[in-house]
Amino acid sequence: MKKLITFSVLAMFMFGLFAFSINKVDAVTRVKGYTTKTGTYVMPSYRSSPNKVKYDNYSSKGNYNPYTGKKGSVKW
Repeated sequence: MKKLITFSVLAMFMFGLFAFSINKVDAVTRVKGYTTKTGTYVMPSYRSSPNKVKYDNYSSKGNYNPYTGKKGSVKW
């Protein structure tokens, strides 16, 4: 029984490490809708928060946009 408990705790710990090591974008900024000069309305959307890192944007290869489901395709 003691081995089963130890194994269970170790398995949960390893799963936790794996879950936090997945490359994902955590910070989100909401972009308000707006009208362009030509009169076209652009719907509100979400994007990754601005920073100096290129690799954590929704459009970067290996990431995906959780709001649209699209995979990133930009290779830096």
